[in-house]
Amino acid sequence: MTQQKSSQSLQRQLGMLGAITLGLGSIVGVGVFVSVGIAAGVAGPSVIIAVAIAALVAICNGLNSAQLAASHPVSGGSYEYGYKYLNPWCGFTAGWMFLVAKSASAATAALGCAGYLLNLLGLSTGNYLVPTAFTIVVILTIVVLAGIKRSNIVNIVIVSITLFSLLFFMITGLPVVLSSGLDNFTPFFPRENDTSNPIAAILQATALMFVAYTGYGRIATMGEEVKDPRRTIPKAMIITLGITMFFYISVVLVGIGAVGAERFGTVTSEQVAPLEIAARSFNIPGSPLIMAVGAVTATLGVLLNLILGLSRVLLAMGRRQDMPSFVARLNKSRTTPYIAVLIMGTAIACLVLIGDVRTTWSFSAFSVLIYYGITDLSALQIPESQRLYPKWIAVIGLLACFFLAFWVEQRIWSIGLGLILIGILWKAIFGLTIRD
Repeated sequence: MTQQKSSQSLQRQLGMLGAITLGLGSIVGVGVFVSVGIAAGVAGPSVIIAVAIAALVAICNGLNSAQLAASHPVSGGSYEYGYKYLNPWCGFTAGWMFLVAKSASAATAALGCAGYLLNLLGLSTGNYLVPTAFTIVVILTIVVLAGIKRSNIVNIVIVSITLFSLLFFMITGLPVVLSSGLDNFTPFFPRENDTSNPIAAILQATALMFVAYTGYGRIATMGEEVKDPRRTIPKAMIITLGITMFFYISVVLVGIGAVGAERFGTVTSEQVAPLEIAARSFNIPGSPLIMAVGAVTATLGVLLNLILGLSRVLLAMGRRQDMPSFVARLNKSRTTPYIAVLIMGTAIACLVLIGDVRTTWSFSAFSVLIYYGITDLSALQIPESQRLYPKWIAVIGLLACFFLAFWVEQRIWSIGLGLILIGILWKAIFGLTIRD
């Protein structure tokens, strides 16, 4: 048994820089290049409040994830934490919701990447969006199969290009925002003909923006591969979230200030490039091109890291036999759970066929809020001797996650609750069969 467990353990290869770039590559992508537009379409200029609230909730959840990962550094994230600190049912539900949520996020990333890429090439998104996104998923699945060390080198290049493009957007867009004054921020709250309840719009936008921050969890999910996890994981998460908050708030201010919330929030299955739309108003040659390149690299980075994280959670579920045990098989060098990678790559490719970023992102928002609610509940159970941060942080994160989860569209959370039930039935009916 010990020998089998050892043969299924991944090598620790990620240092501080690798962990930070992994987190940035997971966060700075769909959230800043696509979901800010979706949220602006819901809440108007008041999406700025939603971005700030989501950041505060993300900090609480990030600290909870950090102390859980530091005290229990194994692949699987909240799936493993639920088992260790709560019970098998909570652990399974966390793992199941992670697979559901992040598969939807990955599909959104692929569609966003395809949209910006097609705009860059001057092609119609309507005809080529889904086939292009499907092809991107296939290519990155092959990259992940090559192992985390090679994947992380690709990730560092992607993050560098992405951050440069965002800095360019913020610096070149600032004069446009200053010249227009406060006109594009008025009215700050949605008009009554858009929504009868401005607070409900802000809460819905907050739920959508929270999931845009949650890539930091990838650092915890891959805790088994991080060097000196107790020191590296918390520090890497805090640094990653600080950098991300700065970019998100700055980009929203510049984007809405330049073209207005209505235009910035025009994100549909035909148009998924809000930052490129804003960049066209800067009157600087090459601005839309630079933003398109940055968006392509960013969404590629998110998709790359999502495939990595999803495969590690499926690996953990295979080890516990909550999924068929063959999904826990590693390649000969013990660097990649190749069957788990192939399964998750296939699942993401299937979700891409939906072709609607609003649906996939909203569904991801509900599912990931449930997942992090279980994370916070697990953090409450950490012994005082191992606790890095006070309990009230976990309480705030827990209440915020379950409260925000039901502010997404009703049809979305209804489907989400149905999938939770399907997961529970899977464990109840087939769990013992898989173990046998």
